[in-house]
Amino acid sequence: MTVVRKNHLDGLAVGLLLVCCLFWGFQQVLVKATVAEVPPVYQAWLRFTLAAGLIWGWCRWRGVPLFQRDGSLRYGLLAGLLFAGEFACIYQGLQFTTASRLTVFIYTSPFWVALVLPRFLPSERLQRGQWVGLVLAFVGVLAALAEGLGHADALPRQWLGDLMGLGGGLMWGLTTVVLRSTPLGRVAPEKQLFYQVGVSVLALPLLSLALGEVWRLALSPFALGSLAVQAGIGAFASYLCWMWLLGHYPATRMSAFVFLTPVFALLIGAAWLHEPLTPGLLGALALVGGGIVLVNRRH
Repeated sequence: MTVVRKNHLDGLAVGLLLVCCLFWGFQQVLVKATVAEVPPVYQAWLRFTLAAGLIWGWCRWRGVPLFQRDGSLRYGLLAGLLFAGEFACIYQGLQFTTASRLTVFIYTSPFWVALVLPRFLPSERLQRGQWVGLVLAFVGVLAALAEGLGHADALPRQWLGDLMGLGGGLMWGLTTVVLRSTPLGRVAPEKQLFYQVGVSVLALPLLSLALGEVWRLALSPFALGSLAVQAGIGAFASYLCWMWLLGHYPATRMSAFVFLTPVFALLIGAAWLHEPLTPGLLGALALVGGGIVLVNRRH
């Protein structure tokens, strides 16, 4: 089946990206609220295990083949390892640095996409004004996160956590590059996602055991509901939507939208956890919005 690609983001793409980023921001707060009962890596493993079952059932219902030979296996395994590595960096990094600082480095992902992907796909190259927009959006993220950093003393090995956060952002960016520049980009979005989730299901429990996390299945209704939302909407529906968008729209333009996720997380945190909502935060949101507009200008 021939995929019709567009060289700009239309209203459908913008709408779907806004919904995904809004949910991902909400999901960060949801995960934070669930960590007290379910350890983070174990929580991620349960989420991806449930999501793998949902993807398999969806593909059986839709008749999407997952195991036929199409030349995508080695690229799919590579994308899966990068995806699992991203989460390994995130959760190990949280042992050494704060979540706010880690988030700053994770959302360097669009820079890696903009730097690496045009070497394989020249059509994805950003122009000077779009680079300005990318930097402007990232400055907005830094300003938003600075609202919650305060003046606490640095943790003893904070530099190591920061490096792991940067590694997580790099892994995310390279996953996007693999999806766009290899034969994996020509298979169904469901199969792309199944590669990533499947490898994570195999790798994350090993990391969880190495971290000494306690596994248990007797969970409260809130924790069970949280896992259901994270798996059904987060790891299944929203990631599947992202895979589909990558197959139809420029990845460099799309990646700029992920800067909205930490800002949405702070806004939702203010509404749910009663964290302060300041003029500085609203100004940061304006910077992010302006940067996204510049990145997605049609030339």
